Amino acid sequence: MSNAETALEAARGRVLVEESREILVVLDEDDVVVATSRRARESVAEVVEGRPLPPALVAPPHVVSVPYEVHGRRERLVYLAEAGGLGAYEELRAGFTAAVSHELRTPLARLLALLETAQLPDEDVRPLIEQARVEVEQIRELIDDVLFLSELETGRAVVGLAATPALPVLEAVAAELEESAARAGVRLRVEGDPSVQVRLRRRMLHMVVQNLTENAIRYAGPGATCVLSVAREQQSLVLAARDDGVGVVERDLPRLFERFYRGDRARASRGTGLGLAIVKHVVTAAGGTVEARGARGAGLEIRCVFPAPETPLHHPLTTA
Repeated sequence: MSNAETALEAARGRVLVEESREILVVLDEDDVVVATSRRARESVAEVVEGRPLPPALVAPPHVVSVPYEVHGRRERLVYLAEAGGLGAYEELRAGFTAAVSHELRTPLARLLALLETAQLPDEDVRPLIEQARVEVEQIRELIDDVLFLSELETGRAVVGLAATPALPVLEAVAAELEESAARAGVRLRVEGDPSVQVRLRRRMLHMVVQNLTENAIRYAGPGATCVLSVAREQQSLVLAARDDGVGVVERDLPRLFERFYRGDRARASRGTGLGLAIVKHVVTAAGGTVEARGARGAGLEIRCVFPAPETPLHHPLTTA
């Protein structure tokens, strides 16, 4: 490698460290700071180039350390955690695990009761087997939703790469769920601008519309009509699911997108409690926003607002 190429590599390395979004520190073999990212200097007062880093800051499990050797010098990259960050993450993870466990216990308990009933003498097992199948399906849906949400949060599920015509997706979902809606006494209707394209992969757009529609089918109540629509509004594209059903208490509206949250009427539902959380995550990852409107007895509208094609995105589409 020529001197010019070596200099270029060194300059590139300095920029990569300096502009890293992580709290990144380069230490020599004596734990003296030799380079830092801007975020490290701004976030951790003890990070000073040319001085040792306090041992408490580089003790596992609070850091990720990557050792390497260059020209006979042993150094390491150290990724530090922000104060309180790990504690908050562990608290969130513990809460999520507890919630999943709680949600699984209910269908498992019902399944066990069905199996015990099936063992009774002279019991007609056929309806019990059908009920057991429903419980197993509920468990499968919950596991699928948890895994899908995990893929979104880790970035393994790509949200958007190209624009997708929205109206055909709305029509496809309405056709797929027509029978389910009829059983619940809910009428589905689709309307909107056929020229509107949403910057989501078709699979992700389908997932959003499906969850919005299933939410209305489960909770709007018999006799309700759910309208799936897409339209342009000023500098935005709006995908909405609007029903005239039982509605939601206004104080519950901001919480509808929380994992496993259910309003009073919804607690008896067989839904996983993750549908609207998935909707929010996908829409947000695509640079959009979600909001819920309505009131008890006045129906519910879930609005997904995306930037129009000429509007810059808030952040990249290629990560969830």
